[in-house]
Parts: sequence; structure tokens; C-alpha cells
Amino acid sequence: MASLAKLQEKYEAAGQSQVFNFLSQLNATQKENLVQQLAGIDIERVNRVYTRAIEAEKAFNDPNVQEGAIEPLPAESCDSTVGSSGSKVAAWREAGLDAISKGQVGVLLMAGGQGTRLGSSAPKGCYDIGLPSHKSLFQYQAERIKRLQTVASEKCGKDVLVPWYIMTSGPTRPDTVAFFETNKYFGLDPKNVIFFEQGTLPCLTMDGKVILDAPDHVAVAPDGNGGIYAALRSPLNPSVPTRSVLTDLAERNILYVHAYCVDNCLVRVADPIFIGYCLSKQADCAAKVVRKVEPTESVGVVALKGNKYSVVEYSEISAEAAAKRDTTGQLAFRAANIANHFYTTAFLNKVVEFEEDMAFHVARKKIPCVDLSTGSLVKPTKPNGLKLELFVFDVFPYTNNFAVLEVDRKEDFSPLKNAPGTGVDDPQTSRRDLLARQKHFLEAAGATLADGVEIEVSPLVSYDGEGLESVKGKKFSRSGIVESVEGFDALV
Repeated sequence: MASLAKLQEKYEAAGQSQVFNFLSQLNATQKENLVQQLAGIDIERVNRVYTRAIEAEKAFNDPNVQEGAIEPLPAESCDSTVGSSGSKVAAWREAGLDAISKGQVGVLLMAGGQGTRLGSSAPKGCYDIGLPSHKSLFQYQAERIKRLQTVASEKCGKDVLVPWYIMTSGPTRPDTVAFFETNKYFGLDPKNVIFFEQGTLPCLTMDGKVILDAPDHVAVAPDGNGGIYAALRSPLNPSVPTRSVLTDLAERNILYVHAYCVDNCLVRVADPIFIGYCLSKQADCAAKVVRKVEPTESVGVVALKGNKYSVVEYSEISAEAAAKRDTTGQLAFRAANIANHFYTTAFLNKVVEFEEDMAFHVARKKIPCVDLSTGSLVKPTKPNGLKLELFVFDVFPYTNNFAVLEVDRKEDFSPLKNAPGTGVDDPQTSRRDLLARQKHFLEAAGATLADGVEIEVSPLVSYDGEGLESVKGKKFSRSGIVESVEGFDALV
């Protein structure tokens, strides 16, 4: 009772006493559940986050507030693999592979999304895009890590491990962990696959009051993919509060981290080229981007905003500026953001120092809630509340040494966003792009494929086109799946 009284006092001081509105009507179990949930919420922070988010939104929409000029990326901060000399890219790859071989690189996967838009109730990483092997996105990425470990081990003559940190959300964690356990972690050592959970924030009314979705429960929502930075500090296990992803990185002496979203079937996990490039720039944070295809493409671009690196939404750039071209004839604002980042672990540890300054983004939503006067559940027909989110790129303006690497879209980016049959960023385009990439690997190695032949090359055979010397001069007349170098012979 003493702790309940203290909690009530705390919430009342914060102007959020409505969360106890039905306390007298709750049974002992309901009361315990509510108290436990409220005790885990930093209500003063919630108020600060709301205030900062609303202030930032007002400033953004106020024509009298000057946020700073939006300018293209300075040439010294970026480079491209597109049209670059093979020797330069090879040098980046060698430097990145060297860091991997020394055990200095970890991988951070943002995998909190469900496949709802795909017609699936499972986490998006479990999705089968229709490959001949029917491998999931999780399996493809796991096998890329396993192959990269092999390549790095062969380089340095000793075993190399690349730890994989997977951020789930509350709803997806049980299914994600079960999927990995059922599939024996796709051949990876479970000790090197670390699951952690994205944070949540209470849903709020338009004037910042915490919403109840049941008399004994606060409505909550994920805090956005930018919540990853706080989640890195959160305990991996409540019984060991000092152990987090950041402490695990430190114990493993990981200096560099590659972070990406689960829905990109072409992602080069722990990409040695990207890592090597970032090391050459001495970057503490960096973004991999693809070239914007046309001025009207609805994508955010990495640019300077008020002389700070930012992701600028397409709606913030005038039509005239979007169509502007530089001396190379390319769009001046062309660095399309694909949520593919590099960090030093030193930078990730510093985020807490400026985290309070980052403004959450406001999303107005229809949020089921309890009527405080009647206790009945209300399902609104129009937006009645707010969800607050940080974006993973919100740290860019706080970076001292930032770099951008442009890559070829067909080599690095094919996102899975839409339902089957949509025709854009759907399972069919993901399948097409992945098999086309593997066809390129085979042709670059000296093989030819008969018309209509589709060969799926396991990531365990080749991470990025290496190790395919045996196919030189061969013509493949049959479609199939290749899980080992010897498997090619059956398709000739």
C-alpha cells in the first residue's frame, strides 16, 4: 500500500492521476497488474517527450520559424560504389574484412515489425518470399553471416564470430525466438544470437494524458525504430539489470556495428565494403544510400539541414530543388535513405548524452480507450490520440564524423513492404531481385544460363559472388537450388 500511495503521488504530481480512475473497482490481480505497469513507466519522461514533440511539430509547421537551409551533401562526406574503380572498392572490402577477421564487427537487426500488410500474422523476418528453397528472410540473413564468418576465418586462419543482435517488439519476440529455436538458429551458435526488445511509450490524448485501454491497463505503442538506442541500454534479462546489448558489445570488444532492417532481401549483412569505407572516413556514424530515381520519387534523402546531417522528407524539398542537378548531371538531392547504417560502439554509448534533445515524431491515430466516466471501451472512428516515435536516423544531426556511401540499388536494396501482387516492393519483386542478383554472380564468374533458367545460390555457397570459380565456362540448362559448390554439376 505504501508503494501504491507513492506511485499515486508521483502520477498526480505529473498531472496523470486519471490512470487510477478505476482503482477502487479492480480486484487484487487487476490492481497488481496496473501498479506493476505504472511502476515501469517513467511518467516524468513521458511528459517531457510529449512536450518536446509538440513543440517541435509546431515549430516545423510555423512558417515564421527558420529551421535552416536544406542543402545537398558536401562532396567530402560521401562516395559511391557506382562507377568507382574496382581497386578502391576492393580496398574498402579488404579493410572491412580485416576488421571482421579481428572480431571487431557486430550486426544489429531491426526486426520488430509484423507481416500484417503481407497477410501474415508472423514476424516479418519469418516471411517466405517464394524462393525455390522457401527460405525465410531470417534464414537468408543468418546464412550470410555464417558465410561471412567462413570467408573471414579463411583470411586470418582462425575462427571468426560475428554476433547478431536482433531487436524485436513485445508482440513479435516470442514468435521470433521460437522460430530461431525451431530452426536451430540456422546453423549459428545461439550464444552469438542475442534478442532484445524495442521499448514502448504510453499512448496519449491530444492534450498529453495517458490513455487507458482497459480499467487496469495503459495503452502503449512501440517507440519507433529510433527506440533502438535506448533499447541497447535496457537489461537483456530483468534478473541481471547490468547486462545490456551495450555491455555485451564491450565484453566482446566489438568496435563497429552494422545496422539494418529485416525486410531487405538483398542486404549485405556486415557488409565489408561499407565497413571498410566507413573506416577510411573515420566515421562514427554513416548511412548507406541508393540513388533516387526521379525528382518526384517519394523517399527521404540524406542531406544537410541547418548545416547538420539529416534525413529530409520529400515533402520538405521544393519541386524546384528536387529537380536540381549537380555538375555530374545527377540529382543534387539523390541520397535515398534505406535504413542501413554504420556506428562505432563509442558513438552508440554517447547517444544517451543527447537523447533528451531528440524530438519524437507525432502520429495521430485511432486508439481504443476506456471512457473515464463509464468504464466502457470506446473504438473511435477518427483519430483520438497520439503515438510518439523516434526514427533511427534522428541521431544523424548529433554526429561529429558522418559519412554516406551510395550503392547500386539492384545490388543492395529490395524492400518487402506491400501485399503479394502489388507490383512494387512486394514478395514477387523481392524474389525477382534476389534471383537476378544471384544470376549476376554466376555470369560474372564466367557461367551462362539458358533462357528462363533460375538458379538459387545459397548464401552458404557465396556471400557476394566469391567462391564461384568452379562455374567458369559452364552453361546451366536446368533451374534449381545450390546448397554447395558441388551442387552446380546437377544443373549443367
